[in-house]
Amino acid sequence: MTLDSNTVSQYPLPALKNDLLLRTINRLPITRVPIWMMRQAGRTDPLYRQLREQAGQTLEDLFQNVEHSIEISLLPKRLGVDAIIIFQDILTPLTPMGAMFHFRPGPVLESPIQSKEKVEALRPIDPVSDLPVVGAIIKGVRKQLNQELPVLGFAGSPMTLAFFMIPGRSPAGDYSTIFCFIEEQPALFQQLLDTLTTMTIDYLNYQIESGVHAVQLFESFGEIIPRAIYERFVQPSHEKIFSALHSKTPSILFVKESNYLDLMVKTGATVLSVGKCVNLQDAKAQTPDYIIFQGNVDNRTLLEGDKEQITAAVKACFAESNKERHILNLNHGLLADTPFENVQHFVKIAKQLGTVEK
Repeated sequence: MTLDSNTVSQYPLPALKNDLLLRTINRLPITRVPIWMMRQAGRTDPLYRQLREQAGQTLEDLFQNVEHSIEISLLPKRLGVDAIIIFQDILTPLTPMGAMFHFRPGPVLESPIQSKEKVEALRPIDPVSDLPVVGAIIKGVRKQLNQELPVLGFAGSPMTLAFFMIPGRSPAGDYSTIFCFIEEQPALFQQLLDTLTTMTIDYLNYQIESGVHAVQLFESFGEIIPRAIYERFVQPSHEKIFSALHSKTPSILFVKESNYLDLMVKTGATVLSVGKCVNLQDAKAQTPDYIIFQGNVDNRTLLEGDKEQITAAVKACFAESNKERHILNLNHGLLADTPFENVQHFVKIAKQLGTVEK
């Protein structure tokens, strides 16, 4: 959907009991800034850890368990968040493509994708038949919520997926293999991205057709991608993806700790999710007034800080955004050892401080 500053409501507004997030996206009046957190369903929650222990399953098997994935997706509801994101992994669609992976404990692919033969062996997927679990989870979450909250879907960007596929594991700070591949085999790398871009479009549209109210694209290595590489490889894939999504569903672009705002705006994403390196006040001044921003409290504040520091961080974030065109979130996902009481306080204080005067 083409956005412009003269149009107020861009997307259909479903009858939800809590529609703060969708009203914000539509630039309609709100009573409070909406809040949700990346990785809100998972490892910081003691109930999630309890469920994992009781299930006794590997993480990849847990993602395939519809009943458990629905239950885990809904755990953050008791925190008071304003959206539910489905419990799944960005690597989920790789297995039906032929790039099998396992968590040991981080993701490990059975074979790195570093040759023309490996790239060309990747299979196109039909999400309806190859990823029915994801559709079932979305439908199950929506049924359990009974129109209470919006449901978010997501996918990893082609570049982010490539960062796992080329070394065959999580890069864990060592990106030399990836950048050597890009430099030495740019045409093959582009072929890999093209294959992943087509898959991502199909996968996100499948999630939309299954019932999500918005989708987010994760560019999880944004902070280490040089601008020249970003402009040549990342930006075209983003633009292709967002232009091909169902026009009546809002989209969010998350680029981890990147200040390439000028490029992010050009993608056509409805919402730009930014890191702590971005000042929200400055960002809003530099971008069209139809852009909604998401973020950007430092996730390390929740990991290392106390309640006073978390409160101060939320206040500072709202001061930058002026509580306008803003969805409160973190600069990245919740970190593994974040105290759950800090997560609870973050949501509680955000709701207290996020009220908007009429």
